[in-house]
Amino acid sequence: MNRALALFGTSADPPTVGHQALLAGLLQLYPRVCTWASDNPFKQHGAPLHVRAALLGAVVHNLAGDTEAHRLQLRQDLSSRRAIDSINAARQLFPSEEPVFVVGTDLVEQIPRWFAVQQWLSQCRLAVVPRQNWPLPAGALQRLKDLGATIEQLPLEIPASASSAIRRHPNPELVPQALLPELVAQNLYGFTSKDLPPSLCGSR
Repeated sequence: MNRALALFGTSADPPTVGHQALLAGLLQLYPRVCTWASDNPFKQHGAPLHVRAALLGAVVHNLAGDTEAHRLQLRQDLSSRRAIDSINAARQLFPSEEPVFVVGTDLVEQIPRWFAVQQWLSQCRLAVVPRQNWPLPAGALQRLKDLGATIEQLPLEIPASASSAIRRHPNPELVPQALLPELVAQNLYGFTSKDLPPSLCGSR
């Protein structure tokens, strides 16, 4: 029987405590979790893709360490603006594992407009993660099922921490602490040295 392979692409613009909690939760639910930073054609991004990938990689490393590095991986080779490309690449890399494409409730209404949606929905399971302040609209999951989706709703609690809100109003409480020195050093997303807690002031 195929093992489940959780696939989570995200803008990571910037990575938040929500991303961190989601990856930690996926690690508890699936034998392998692959994540990557991507360009979302429906969004404007605040930092280049390679910068966002490095930040997401730091979150992955802090969560996985050495003991879980085989189970939680940053896989930029899966990054694409189109979900179908990421899923096809994952199926080639991990042919004995069943892809489970992970999205938040904020994306559910968008998905029917994604490229080749019926084709890629038939090639994977779709896992929906509840996000605070993003309730599922009535009928949204049924519309995806009508397009061929096999859906599982994940029992995870993700803190409210939208990247878009951080881009508007930098809040050090909403990003993983380990990222703050790098955000300050690279002058990203409006964070400054005053945002560093005393324990990290010597980390730059």
